[in-house]
Amino acid sequence: MDGEVGVAGVGRGVEEAAAGLGIVKVQDEGSADRFRHMKVLALHPQFETVFHLEDGRSLTSAEVWIPRPGPERITVRFRGVDVFRTPALHLLDRLEAMGLTVLREPDHAYVPGLSLGLTRTTGHDVPLGTDGEPLYFQAVLTGPTGCYDYKLKAA
Repeated sequence: MDGEVGVAGVGRGVEEAAAGLGIVKVQDEGSADRFRHMKVLALHPQFETVFHLEDGRSLTSAEVWIPRPGPERITVRFRGVDVFRTPALHLLDRLEAMGLTVLREPDHAYVPGLSLGLTRTTGHDVPLGTDGEPLYFQAVLTGPTGCYDYKLKAA
């Protein structure tokens, strides 16, 4: 995850952007429909990544879900900080300490300048933080430059 430039591969085709993941099957790429939002789900036994292709051809954002326990130690870092093993509220404090603007909502957070969106929403039981929400972020989405800038105007 490189917040300085966004999603590695934004603007590339599906196969090229996902080449490092192994076998990825894409259905309906380049459909004749004028607008066809596509999602490509890349599964690993311990984590999932969802690639979003808003025009059906080019990568526009990627969503990484919290790694599950297993034989490998999978870490998602941003500027040296473990995104999924650092308690959510502490992670937001660390991002602010880096001089970043962080917009906080009860179960979501946004870093507009980096186009990062984080969620604590989960569909299963997880440890809770002092605020009653999941202790750790469950997913992080990184998108194209400026994708959360509209939230700055609303804040």
